[in-house]
Amino acid sequence: MSLVINRRADITLEAFRRVAWLGEGVGFSDAAVGTMTQARQSFLTLLDSDPEIVIYGVTTGYGHMASKRLNPEERRLQARRPLGGATTSFGEPLPNRVVRGIVLSRLANFVEGHAAISPGLAQGVAALLGRDRQAEVPALGNGCPGEILALSHLFGDLAARFELGEKDALSLINGSPCASALVADAALAARRRLRLTLEVFAFSIEAIQAPLGHYDAALDPLWEDPHETAAMSALRQLIQGGEVQERRPYQAPVSWRILPRVLGQAERAVTQAEEVAAISLRAVSDNPVFIPPDGHHPLGRVMSTGGYHNAKAYPAMDALAAIWADLALLADRHTDKLMNGRISHLPDGLRAGAGYLGCLAFTSAGYAEQARQAAGPSLLPAMESGGYGQNDVPTPVFLSWRKEAEAGRCLDACLALLAAVCSQAFQVTERQAPPRLADLMAETRAVVPPLIDQRLLAPEAEALAERFTGRVFTP
Repeated sequence: MSLVINRRADITLEAFRRVAWLGEGVGFSDAAVGTMTQARQSFLTLLDSDPEIVIYGVTTGYGHMASKRLNPEERRLQARRPLGGATTSFGEPLPNRVVRGIVLSRLANFVEGHAAISPGLAQGVAALLGRDRQAEVPALGNGCPGEILALSHLFGDLAARFELGEKDALSLINGSPCASALVADAALAARRRLRLTLEVFAFSIEAIQAPLGHYDAALDPLWEDPHETAAMSALRQLIQGGEVQERRPYQAPVSWRILPRVLGQAERAVTQAEEVAAISLRAVSDNPVFIPPDGHHPLGRVMSTGGYHNAKAYPAMDALAAIWADLALLADRHTDKLMNGRISHLPDGLRAGAGYLGCLAFTSAGYAEQARQAAGPSLLPAMESGGYGQNDVPTPVFLSWRKEAEAGRCLDACLALLAAVCSQAFQVTERQAPPRLADLMAETRAVVPPLIDQRLLAPEAEALAERFTGRVFTP
């Protein structure tokens, strides 16, 4: 199956999932090809109509050479210049699914003619998604104001196979498709991670048998927050069918009582990331951007813009990283408190025979702190090194994606450790998990069986953390 794109609105978060995560191909509709063909012709007509017209990167030089006017021959030579000069970033590559997402997001500038790209080249970009593997794009070293370093890696070989015309090269490497793809990738993973987090914390609620009043529906209208209501409702559903009579006789520690509010903030952050991704994927971000002809401008217009800087994407990913760090801290607190019999009312250390789980809390504390370190804000870089000539503000979007990804994986580790401790709590009290948590119990015990005799726990804990991360990234 292939996705057929007729307009920008077809590039949705669901389309991103299908193409980037599931590997579907992409093609343009006949109508879209017609639109791009007409826009390209209109652009060339506009270019030839006025010898004094100023179009960045077309009738002028690139970057710090933007003040240099080019004659027609210089324009043609510049258009055919290879992209290799901008492929200077290096290091660890982005995952292939993210690169596929960048290619898909690149098409938003093309499909309605705003890039004025040669239609054959646009179709060549879409055809890249027929391949399983994309070009390697470094996740590191992308400190330019836009995304030309990363995009030059991605489209350099394709550009070398085409006879590029005026503006074609800019249409490949300008704009912000990387930011769109990075925030969309983070949003898809975040929705799955939040579901996993709800399950593990519901498991913990039942492990300590927290009073049901902490999560009662009567609180929903009092708190006046739809995201907190959604989190509270999800927790109630997950613990339904658990022990009712023998609950804890007084309030649980703070880290259990504030769960609905912190999880509500997680719901808010995930929803915001999804909204930012949806807008970014369909938005035009080209520079310069072509506005097709209309009644007031029969030849169309070309404008220089800052569309290549997506100022929504990195704050949205920062918000995800921050909430993952907060939830990792709560998971660490739960892990510690469940093993403290004075607080949990469970066997101290959750001992059964000669087994000992206490050091799991040390590991959890380490991952929680690592998540906190990763969750620092991504502010606009205040350095001149990324500001050569006119390019005085680099984008932090690649760094924010890496930090969100690291914080998320630290949370996965903390959740795995908490799930193992919860499983042990049910083991030593000879209880069963509520029906909707039975699969989580079975999954946890398949990797980390209940502890009876002392054994090496690190490989099992690591395997469960990897399994949880696998759930997050399963298409």
